[in-house]
Formats: sequence, structure tokens, C-alpha cells
Amino acid sequence: MNWIPAAEVKKSRYEQQFGDLDERSLVRKGNAAYAAGLALLMAGEGEAADWFRRAAARWRESWSGGESWGRPVGALKASLLAHDDAAVEELAPWTLELGSATAESPIGRYAAAIALLALGRWPEARHVAESLRERDDFPHDVADALAYISAHDVAGYAEAVESVVASFETRDEHLEDVAVADTALALQELARRRGMEHTLPASPVLPGSE
Repeated sequence: MNWIPAAEVKKSRYEQQFGDLDERSLVRKGNAAYAAGLALLMAGEGEAADWFRRAAARWRESWSGGESWGRPVGALKASLLAHDDAAVEELAPWTLELGSATAESPIGRYAAAIALLALGRWPEARHVAESLRERDDFPHDVADALAYISAHDVAGYAEAVESVVASFETRDEHLEDVAVADTALALQELARRRGMEHTLPASPVLPGSE
């Protein structure tokens, strides 16, 4: 993919506004900004962080309760990829205050696990991650990676996160049609916060592969 032209398309979509800036419009803007950030990240452009911050802000603004757990997840992932520690430190407690750790939805639990890992609350993160590993409606390799980060199991994490990358290489659908293993990249940021370093193999869905 030609990443710079792709980023320009997503930026243009972000700027478009039809009608009121309501919840759905904010979500669309968040999606477009995140896709622009991913494309710029793949192109090695420092501007990516600005677009990740926009995505996090729009998704946070769009939250209206209910089961829209993908929005806190997205806001946290975007802030991690932007290396915006201040935003992560604000979003993580907010995500937990929403009741994500005890949510019935696996995506709610996922949001909680990310938040707890971002805050360095390892035992609590492990408890939530283990609850995800027991489910059949959540990717097992992502749950494994979260659990291994919380347990500081480098070998287990390496296998799990590489499985996550492989799943992105073979899937047919990606957010905004931007084929980037953003989940693996966010997991890498969480692993670094745990003092774990693992270099991912080259992949067309990761930066630096071209």
C-alpha cells in the first residue's frame, strides 16, 4: 500500500462534516483519524502521533455509556501508540470507572486489561486477562498476550504477540481498510511498560517492513 496517499485520504475523511457533530459522527472521525495515524506510522512519519491523539479525543467524546466498549479500547490504544503518557494516565482510570473490569462484554474486559496494564496494576490485570482466556468470544492469542504481560512471562508473550501479528496478515477486513497490526503494536507498548522487550519479525502489517 502507498501509505502517504492513504493517509491523505483518511485525513480528508476526518475533515468532512455532514450534519451535526453527533455520536456517530465523532466515531467516524475517530476511525478516520486512527487510520490516518496508522498509515503515517507505516510510512515512518512523526505526524502519526498527532492523528492518534485526535482519534483518542474523538472516541472519548463519543462515549455515551452502554456497551460501546470499543471506544475506550480505541482511545487507550491510540494514546499508547502516540506515546502520550498524560492521556494514558487520564484515560486508564476513566475506563476502569466505567465498570469495564466487571463488564459482561469481553471487549469491556479487554478495555479494563489494557487500562490496568497501562497503570502497572499487574495482579489485577492478570485476573481480568485470565477471565478473557476462558472465553470463546475473544481472540485467545490477545488474551494470552495480556496475561503474559501481567505475569512478566517474556517467552509466552513472544509467542502470543507473534500469533496476533499472523492473524492480521491473514484477515480480510481491517479498520478503514488499513492493514496494520495495531493490536500487536499496542501490546508491544504495554509490554515495554512491564519491562519486557521483544522484537517482532518483519511483516507487511508492521512498520519497517518495506
